[in-house]
Amino acid sequence: MRNLTLLTDLYELTMGQGYFRENRHEEIAVFDVFFRPNKLITYSVAAGMEQAAQYLENLHFAEDDIAYLRSLGIFTEDYLAYLGSLRFTGDVYAVREGEIVFPYEPILTVKAPMIQAQLVETALLTIINHQTLIASKASKICAAAQGDVVMEFGLRRAQGADAGVYGARAAVIGGCNSTSNVYAGKLFDIPVAGTMAHSWVMNFPSETEAFRAYARSFPDNCLLLVDTYDTLRSGVPHAIEVFRELRAAGHEPKGIRLDSGDLAYLSKEARKMLDDAGFEDTIICASGDLDEYSIRSLKEQGAKIDSWGVGTKLITSADMPALGGVYKLAAVYEDGVEIPKIKLSDTTEKITNPSFKEVYRIYDRATDKAIADYITRADEVVDESKPLLLFHPVDTWKRMTVTNFRARKLREPLVMGGKRTAPTLPLQKIAAYCAEEKGRFWEEYTRQDMPHIYKVDLSPALYTLKREMVEKLGKGE
Repeated sequence: MRNLTLLTDLYELTMGQGYFRENRHEEIAVFDVFFRPNKLITYSVAAGMEQAAQYLENLHFAEDDIAYLRSLGIFTEDYLAYLGSLRFTGDVYAVREGEIVFPYEPILTVKAPMIQAQLVETALLTIINHQTLIASKASKICAAAQGDVVMEFGLRRAQGADAGVYGARAAVIGGCNSTSNVYAGKLFDIPVAGTMAHSWVMNFPSETEAFRAYARSFPDNCLLLVDTYDTLRSGVPHAIEVFRELRAAGHEPKGIRLDSGDLAYLSKEARKMLDDAGFEDTIICASGDLDEYSIRSLKEQGAKIDSWGVGTKLITSADMPALGGVYKLAAVYEDGVEIPKIKLSDTTEKITNPSFKEVYRIYDRATDKAIADYITRADEVVDESKPLLLFHPVDTWKRMTVTNFRARKLREPLVMGGKRTAPTLPLQKIAAYCAEEKGRFWEEYTRQDMPHIYKVDLSPALYTLKREMVEKLGKGE
């Protein structure tokens, strides 16, 4: 396991020395990870908690780490000696991977000695921001595909090896069926997919010879790339010729892949040609700069495409290349007593929610559909036997009272006392959980265009605390 302890910003370490000098480094602090809305976020799929837990359990400064920090000439020897024996001893509460999550709600909370909680900020954000971003993009692409197979093909366009590997993992959580990334396939037990490139076809004297050679190597998994020269006048006819030879030898072809051109027109024409030749069961796979927008458009045009290979725009989340998750102080403890903390801003949406909190998802019992998420102070209990008042945390006149509901805590302990407590789950089980939970949301909340805004509300007690702190600190008290 790689030691990622130095995967941090310098100011985490300089603040650490400041806390150490002020003898506040063991003060217990609470930090929340959450993200803010933008016009492209309808919902998100939480991911990366597995790698976050691994990072925290392995947190330690190796000798060469300390030597490097010493070489910077800015840290004291007593502080470096303290770092040399540092381990993460705190508690972490997080949503499950695959959970559907929304802006403002804390999807992960760290409760730990101040210096530890501060140090882990950068790594936790980069791990969770990236995988949540890609899982969310994959979920939207798979929704556009309407149940068709979606293959993640993005490794060569990812921003580095780690982005490609962990992006493939996140894509499966979001709903992709397989990946072209063999390393990710091995690491995470993901089905791998892929056949040939244009260079294979170009390396033979003719397209037919290229197809025949491939069929000889993979007679029971023969999927041919048909757009190297001319899809309809060359590629598909030559594929059919080889498919007939395969069938005569006792094998059934798998299908063809289209990687360029008018995919709607070409797929419809290719389908007719394949069907007329007696290959009704062969599939048509499409690839080439696809995303949820192009897939939805192709569906609306009646494209005859059975599976989708999605690369660049998935692995880079091209239309929104950063989630924008943040890590904010919510409370400190003095002699075991919580002191809530809040960040003020002239922008109302950037004012943080104070205190150590809990997050509940409220479901209508009659439909088992999610109604709202409800953020409370940690010591509050949601009583399902009583009506529950929900109101907008900014536009408070927007309110409703719900009855006949059930409340589920969204978060569970991930790490306690520095040790992993949540089980490691198979990736396919996480993906199944994501699909199941997404099914508990009305389509209006998850649709691509102009979604209805899902409610994320504060309890009256948390709202009152926040309002009182804003008023007090706003006066400079």
